[in-house]
Amino acid sequence: MDPLTVGIIALFTTLVLLAMRVPIAASLGVVASVGIFVIFAWRPDAEFAPQWAWQPTFSLMANNPYAFITSSTLSTIPLFILMGHLAYEAGFTTDIYRAARLWLTKLPGGVAMASVMGCGGFAAITGSSVACAAAMGRIAIPEMLRFGYSKSLASGSVAIGGTLGSLIPPSVLFILYGIFAEQSIAKLFIAAIIPGVISLIAYLLVIYIWVRTRPQDAPIPQEEITRVDRIKALRDCWAIVTLFVVVVGGIYAGLFTPTEAAGIGAAATLILGLLLGRLNLTRIYDALKESVFQSSMIFVIAIGGKLFVNFIALTGMATEITQWINTSGVSVMAVMALIVVLYIFLGMFLDPIGIILLTLPLTIPIVEAFGFSLIWFGVVVIKLLEIGLVTPPIGLNVFVIKSIVGNKISLEAIFGGVAWFLLAEMFVLAAILGIPALSLYLTMFI
Repeated sequence: MDPLTVGIIALFTTLVLLAMRVPIAASLGVVASVGIFVIFAWRPDAEFAPQWAWQPTFSLMANNPYAFITSSTLSTIPLFILMGHLAYEAGFTTDIYRAARLWLTKLPGGVAMASVMGCGGFAAITGSSVACAAAMGRIAIPEMLRFGYSKSLASGSVAIGGTLGSLIPPSVLFILYGIFAEQSIAKLFIAAIIPGVISLIAYLLVIYIWVRTRPQDAPIPQEEITRVDRIKALRDCWAIVTLFVVVVGGIYAGLFTPTEAAGIGAAATLILGLLLGRLNLTRIYDALKESVFQSSMIFVIAIGGKLFVNFIALTGMATEITQWINTSGVSVMAVMALIVVLYIFLGMFLDPIGIILLTLPLTIPIVEAFGFSLIWFGVVVIKLLEIGLVTPPIGLNVFVIKSIVGNKISLEAIFGGVAWFLLAEMFVLAAILGIPALSLYLTMFI
């Protein structure tokens, strides 16, 4: 059987399995393994000969994932995850939310703005959108409801703010993208800074416009806040600011690699938490347990993804698609529009990690064929995955928020709140697509 035909059937089968809610790791890994076996056993213009396929299939299944998992670059992921959980257990992420709330609370929608700022601060440490939404949802939503904020604004602002965990460095998704696209993770981190800040500002503007339009949705809290309270809250943020400067500043200055930065960041968070008396054995154990669970889940998916990448390479599907695009005369804008639609569509149903591992073997060769920067494309992809995290019917961040608030806020109210922000997301995405310098300017200095 022709390898290209095997690849098309396998890709369709994978999408069907994912639609049936089969775990991503199993879908990618099983389909890729069976597909590799069929390619080796059923050569073009030859009879099916399984005896010739067992050894190369098992060799590929054993050696490539093992080499991938044991690579030093991949160790960056559990270290950054551990750093984020330690910072959360130590209360460093709560500090930045509290400071933002005290300074912004008298502005229209100030508490919601503080929630988004808190998400930005948490994102600068943890690198996970879901973890960011979960942590800030527990901290910020009850407080906004206590102050009389509308349920849609309270939940929607945290759901959208949580997406910053994917874009603001360090980001787990950028690490995975860098590994599979063979791009510098340091440059990807730096490239995301300006788009991340623009996204944050866009969310704040949406809140401001929302509250100006519907002031009843965000009453100004009637509480006495002194200048001393604000300054003290600002001083309390020194720990999380220090960690961000050490990690991202160290990478930007070329003092250490992202892997070294992850190790230094995790160690520094642990030391600061112990010195300040914010961490004890129970909190450290909780951080380690959550880090192991989350890292294991990512690694299992990554193994399935690695097998799928190898399988797609064997089919030659990416090469065929690239050649077809080159000969058909399809415009660059049409191709990029199709890629954008593909990611937004898949983001409605699938986990961001699964989308990256499923699509990169096909989209990267196309982008390279047009001569685009893969660093820029990485920022575009992560931004699209951000949008998918809050897009119905299955926006992961929305369901995370729903699991936290329970029956207090309906799913419709959360999606209704997020809808205000999706228009701003489209403007930011258009800016990133249309002005590559927003992503590439800072990378020129490293």
